Amino acid sequence: MSRHPLVPAELTRGPFTLVEARQAGLTRRHLQGASWRRVGSSFYVWAPLADKPALLLEAVHRRLPVAALFSGQTAAWLHGLDPPPCDPVEVTISESCGISARAGMVVRRAELAEEDVVERRGMRPTSAVRMLADLSHRLPLVEAVVAMDMALHREAVDLGHLHAYLAAHPRRKGVARLRQVIELAEPASESAMETRLRLLLVLAGLPRPEAQVPLHDERGHFLGRPDLYYRAHRLALEYDGSTHRESVLEDNRRQNRLINAGFRLLRFAAADVHRTPDSIVAVVRPLPTGSRACLRRRITIARVR
Repeated sequence: MSRHPLVPAELTRGPFTLVEARQAGLTRRHLQGASWRRVGSSFYVWAPLADKPALLLEAVHRRLPVAALFSGQTAAWLHGLDPPPCDPVEVTISESCGISARAGMVVRRAELAEEDVVERRGMRPTSAVRMLADLSHRLPLVEAVVAMDMALHREAVDLGHLHAYLAAHPRRKGVARLRQVIELAEPASESAMETRLRLLLVLAGLPRPEAQVPLHDERGHFLGRPDLYYRAHRLALEYDGSTHRESVLEDNRRQNRLINAGFRLLRFAAADVHRTPDSIVAVVRPLPTGSRACLRRRITIARVR
């Protein structure tokens, strides 16, 4: 008869050290079994919890000096955004702190003000404003705007705080880039791919579309709220993500309502944005002025695949 593995209840709640394991009745050999996973160099965790980022961050947090803060994409996750927080874990410490980089961790050095420090999920990340300033400086422009849109939409920060930061630190390294990211940001954006689609158009020199505009027919009946909209051309754009496959029927009905009311509708998928961006720009590029009067009569559906 097979023997059940020993799993002390007190070790199923979070990361623990070898000393704590021994106090609960486990040996190093027990910890090599399928019930346990090693996280970092000094901690273990119960296997069903191993894929939870919060537990890895908790283990890292217990190894850090008090003055260390989670920063960058790790801080973004603690503020409720969606980046991978542990690939690697990012930490910021002061210039005088003696710790160095460790496996799975990036250590940055900076002098942080008191307003740069907050508490989230029982840990200490940089503030949302400082986190966005750091990401704007380090990430490619489009991905920095993705993070900014998400933070604004989820109300992790507001434009007032961002503009106050710009005013208070006009000469700080990276401020010019942060200002550019703020100018391109759209708080109404509801997904990362929607942001990438919008920026694809704007950075190609096309006018900036409105985001999440409710559209109505001539009698005032609500028709839909496309991701992006060119009002002058009655042109609606939508990004079809994974949820589109689960709501095809309702998406088709909304599409028919828009078309019947004289709107144009273009739909794009991730493959379009990532693999054939030029084709998106070509099909979205506004019609010549003389063609605008024909928009109500010319009903076109373009699906770029």
